[in-house]
Parts: sequence; structure tokens; C-alpha cells
Amino acid sequence: MKHLVLSICLGVAALLGKPAQAQEPLRIIIDEAIIEPLPIAVPTFQAETAEAGQMAGDLARVVAGDLTGTGLFREIPASAFISTVSDFNAPVQFADWKAINAQALVTGAVNVQGNALNVKFRLYDVFSGAELGNGLQFSGTVDGWRRIAHKVADAVYTRITGEGPYFDSRVVFVSETGPKDDRKKRLAIMDYDGANVQYLTDSGTIVLAPRFSPTGDRVLYTSYESGFPRIYVLDIGSVTRRVLESAEGTMSFAPRFSPSGQTVVYSLTQGGNTDIYTMDINTGQSTRLTNTPAIETAPSYSPDGSRIVFESDRSGTQQLYIMPANGGEAQRISFGEGRYGTPVWSPRGDLVAFTKQNKGRFHIGVMRLDGSQERLLTASFLDEGPTWAPNGRVIMFSRETQGATGSSTLYSVDISGRNLRPVNTPSGGSDPSWSPLQN
Repeated sequence: MKHLVLSICLGVAALLGKPAQAQEPLRIIIDEAIIEPLPIAVPTFQAETAEAGQMAGDLARVVAGDLTGTGLFREIPASAFISTVSDFNAPVQFADWKAINAQALVTGAVNVQGNALNVKFRLYDVFSGAELGNGLQFSGTVDGWRRIAHKVADAVYTRITGEGPYFDSRVVFVSETGPKDDRKKRLAIMDYDGANVQYLTDSGTIVLAPRFSPTGDRVLYTSYESGFPRIYVLDIGSVTRRVLESAEGTMSFAPRFSPSGQTVVYSLTQGGNTDIYTMDINTGQSTRLTNTPAIETAPSYSPDGSRIVFESDRSGTQQLYIMPANGGEAQRISFGEGRYGTPVWSPRGDLVAFTKQNKGRFHIGVMRLDGSQERLLTASFLDEGPTWAPNGRVIMFSRETQGATGSSTLYSVDISGRNLRPVNTPSGGSDPSWSPLQN
């Protein structure tokens, strides 16, 4: 979003005091066991200028919200603090933080001059009495303050968990309003946590399945504007779009970008048959990848672009298959009970997320590339449309409730099945697509 463009300065040494002795670093080991959330203290950041007063508190609240939202951290309330942080450069009174059982401490300082914003922070391991990593600073504009807060939280999260960052990212989704029998849908984009919602299309026509480009600046989606499903590519910055042309009498849908961003893989229905095609997004030249009587759709590239996972009923029921990116022999990977669909390759390359329907229930699940170690993460009347966080640790999806008044809501869940939680959006939401980390 144009108002959130940052000039990011990763300042290091100037923020440091005397180097601490080497310590065993504080670390959350994320495995399949139940994790006791790590107690963390995030005092209000210090305002270095008069204009920074309100923002100092707001920044700390977003940082704390990001961390506790993972389910891996428990924030110690300010009411329990014995001492305060009144000077960013003053020595930390570790005994006071140990007394309230804080294991990690985040301190920060905020400087606002006009529209220029500078945020410094440090992360401490309370029990070893040492700083974890180097202090950092992020610079940007006042209207981009939430992005800076997400960047601080990403740095803290990464240092303590060893996992990749994901807070400084966005989600494009279908915003839904109105009753179930007259649902209005339009494309919207937001921060990963539901803040800063902006609408990219109006609600005059049905839109489906938005998908981010690898650089996060474009979105593919399917629209019924012409009366038939057709694929459009939309530039987020200018909110301009163009149709990806297909032959008259055909229906094109379920598009995704290749990792290079130069090719689109999609489904095309012609003469009652649905197969998977690719298209060069610049020339419009298309190539057919599958040629069977089955319905073959929902293709998704591997992170290296060498393979495609897709759904097909060629075996008689809806199942998942993997084939080379240029077509060829496909290998079935789903073998459990029920039907499988909407596969999405993990950004780490090791898992495929999917929707499963079995015994009247819908599930979001993950499996290895050979179909082994299938794990169902959710169960409800209707869960569908998984999308991966940039670090491959969290999945977002949509859940619809039952009945004539049912509505669709976005949810997220850890790939272990823990920390299922709704995503706060102004109205109903479906078909989420998680962006890569912002630049």
C-alpha cells in the first residue's frame, strides 16, 4: 500500500552497550508437544520527542499483540511490573523482572519529527541477564507505524523461536456482506492481523480466489463480470487490472502465479472438460498440461517451480496429485478416507496444505509430499481455502457457519493444530491469500 512504503534502516552497533558474555540463548523449541507460553514483558516504549507519546504506547501494543497472537508467548500485564523502563539506555534491573517471572523483556524508544518515524528496540533474556542479539532501529513514516511495529515483533519472534518472520505481511481476501442468499463479494487487502483494510473492487459482480504474486504487488482473481468466469490480474498500487484472454466459449478460473511471477497456472473448461493450463503473462501464450476426461483444477506450484500439485477426480473421487511443472505423469499423494481439494504447497517446500471432506465434516490439513504424515488441523461444518504464512508455520483459511444465517469468517491455525483463532475483519471473509514478506 502506497501509504505504508518504508525506508528501513537496520541500525545495529550504535544501539549497543557493552557486549555481554556468551550465554545460552533463550529459545522456544517448537515441536508437537504442548507448549507453555513464554512469559514476556513489553513495557510502553520511551517517547524521545513530544510528538511520539501516543505512538510509543501504540507500537508496544501491536508488538505485544503480534507475539501473544502466536500462542507461544504470554504477556505479563503492566500492573504486575515492579520497575519501569524510563530510559532506553539505562541498565536493566533484571532482578525486578525475574521477580515477576518474565523470561524475555522488550524495550523500545520512539522518535517522531514531522512525518518521520524512528523506532529502536532491544530484546533481553531476563534470567541470563543478557541482551539477545543486537539492538535494531527501523525508520519510516508516521502513517506506516504499524509496519514498523510488525518488523520489531518479527525480529523478536525470530530470535526466540528460530522460525522465519511473518507479521510484516498482508492478506488479500474476498470480503462478504449481506444475507446468505444475496451475498455481496469484493476483493479486499489488509495487514495479516486484519488492520488497514482496503477494497480493491466493488461488489457489482462475483469475485473468487484472489492470489498474490511472488513479489506481492499483483493479484490474480476470477470474476464473473462477463457472465462466465475469467481471470484478471490486478496491480495493487494503481488498482488497475486487465483480463487474461482465453478462447471464446471457455471458462478460466483457479489461477496461481509461478514462483517467477511470469507464468500463471490455471484451470480451463472447454466442451465440458476441465484441464490445467499455463499462460505466459506477458505474451498470453498458453500451454495445456493435462488432458484427461477428469475435472482437474486448483493447481499450485512448488517453491522452486519444478512441480505442481493439483486436485483431480481421475481416480473416481477428488484426490491430490503432483506432476512436473511442464506436465507429464502425475503421482497421487492422497490416500485417506474422504475427498481432498484446494492443495497449496508450503513456502518451505516440505508440506502440502489441503481441504478435506469426510463424513459430513470439512477439515484443513497438511501432509508430506508423498502423502505421509497426514495431519488434520481443524474440523467444522465448512472449512476451506488454506493459505500459508510466509514462514510456512501458520495457515489461514475460511470457515462458514451452518444455516440460512450462516456467515464466513477467516481463521488462522498453527501447523501443529494449536492456536486456532479468528482473524478480525470488518465483515465476513473468504478465499484468503497470504502475501510474501513486504520489502
